[in-house]
Amino acid sequence: MAIPAQLRPVAAPPRQRSATAPEQQPQPAATLIGSVQRAMRLLESVAAHEHGAPAKQLARETGLALPTAYHLLRTLVHEGYLRRDKGLFFLGEAAERLSSSGAQEKRRSTLVDALAAWRDAIGVPVYYAMYRDGEIEVMCVSDSPGNPAVEEWADFRETGHAHAIGQCLLAQLDEDARRDHLDRYPARSLTPYTVRDGHALLRRLERMRRMELVVERQEYALGTVCAAIPITLGSTAATMAISLPSHQADRLPAAARELQTEVGRLLGSLALSISI
Repeated sequence: MAIPAQLRPVAAPPRQRSATAPEQQPQPAATLIGSVQRAMRLLESVAAHEHGAPAKQLARETGLALPTAYHLLRTLVHEGYLRRDKGLFFLGEAAERLSSSGAQEKRRSTLVDALAAWRDAIGVPVYYAMYRDGEIEVMCVSDSPGNPAVEEWADFRETGHAHAIGQCLLAQLDEDARRDHLDRYPARSLTPYTVRDGHALLRRLERMRRMELVVERQEYALGTVCAAIPITLGSTAATMAISLPSHQADRLPAAARELQTEVGRLLGSLALSISI
């Protein structure tokens, strides 16, 4: 699966990171990601009701506590993504403008710029992928000559069991969706480190905690290690990921935490951009 050329920005040499910089903590990022995910679920629920819906119904449909739903709904109204009329919530002008071609192109540009900034700041290739219509789709890759992306020698869509991106996306699905995916794309050995079969992969996914960082070491390509951060936007499973040569594997945890912090800091403004 070729990555669209327009989504691969021209790379600048990565900036050197200070060896004395303090390690950033991911906790605030997780909190921000959770807030955006809840807001996206509310937007999706409102969009399903052409004639509007009250807060209590939206809270029930999204599984949110009523005070939390009220707070997020008021925020979305204030920002123009929703409007309120006689106690019912409808999509607002800001949400409707997102469907225009100009808005879509601007969102793509915002995503490309964000990945390029993270690539340069952390000094690693950065990937963004989604699970849509039963398929793993790598939407954007940002790398540089000094830190090239992993070569797609086996179709990413068909080898989700073997790379961090695929494992991270599958971990966000329910059991039926996982089994359906593996029925269509059975697990197979790509390297000596690849998970043995679909049953072994399902057991691994079941042991993962929700929204847990996923790390993969040489399962897709020898000499490469990867980490993926889960991002659930409403009902859509997505992920941001990084890769490194295996001889730099000791950098992977800190680099992944730094990306998680950066994603959490900007996810509020990026949430709609990364739903391209």
